[in-house]
Amino acid sequence: METDSTTRTLGRSGIRVSALGFGCWAIGGEWQDPSGQPLGWGKVDDEESVRAIHRALDLGVTFFDTADTYGAGHSERVLGRALGKRRDEVVIATKWGNLFDEETRTSVGQDDSPAHVRRALTASLRRLGTDHVDLYQFHISDGDPVRAAELRDVCEELVGEGLIRGYGWSTDDPARAAVFAEGPHCTAVQYTLNVLQDAPELTALSEELELAGINRGPLAMGLLAGRRSGAGDGDIRSRPPAWLPGFGDGAGADPEWVERIEAVREVLTSGGRTLAQGALAWIWARGPRTLPIPGFRSVAQAEQNAGALAKGPLTAEQMAEIDRLLKR
Repeated sequence: METDSTTRTLGRSGIRVSALGFGCWAIGGEWQDPSGQPLGWGKVDDEESVRAIHRALDLGVTFFDTADTYGAGHSERVLGRALGKRRDEVVIATKWGNLFDEETRTSVGQDDSPAHVRRALTASLRRLGTDHVDLYQFHISDGDPVRAAELRDVCEELVGEGLIRGYGWSTDDPARAAVFAEGPHCTAVQYTLNVLQDAPELTALSEELELAGINRGPLAMGLLAGRRSGAGDGDIRSRPPAWLPGFGDGAGADPEWVERIEAVREVLTSGGRTLAQGALAWIWARGPRTLPIPGFRSVAQAEQNAGALAKGPLTAEQMAEIDRLLKR
């Protein structure tokens, strides 16, 4: 069990990281699928993104999670530029499996072939400006488990070559996560976890198999940071796909989700926390291996998220009260 609430161990790797990671999907900016469906979070200011990353570093954040497809390569480029000579101070996680056109910033499909792993990693290393990735994650959530076993073996080869330090699967399926976990250098499973979307099976699996549980969507795409209004053009939340709950038709937050958030607001904002900080504190209290990665697009968001570190996890009594209020 961890004793320092501001750091955690990245699974079997033994690497110590800040208990809070920063998710870099949002700083990728606008991109889309072939039909024009937005896949990013809208327009971004790259210079503000760089300033936010620098501020996060200064506040003790050492774990940054991105993917080659975020912004069709743009997120990796911005992160690499921001880290610069401070690369060795941080742990970088990125992902592969999706294909994209950088020039048109369009997602163009998927590739789960073993050969693509090396191609994708080579391109990610170039965009990030580094010679290795600390955590390399398969990004096709519903990928074929048989093929995944082949990909796991390729990842083991990459570890042996010093190109990656560990690997994992970004999936919400415990059975799929367990396939990768059979590899000795599997370090993590990335899955959705927040106050409104608990994932007890994956949280238990990460503990049982000594994996870091990297938690995407910890703020429910902004709802647990107080977002209520609709998103602008170019933001995935303006035209939410079926896998993105909580935003109704894109005009605003789903009233049912708002009602549930209001039910637990008082508990989450206890101890001087903001709503977002309380949501992160809930994740830390779910288990010793959870590692939330909230998104950010500004220095102010970076400061608010990092500010949760000093306040630590919720208590067992507060966790029980939230379960009572949410009737679960």
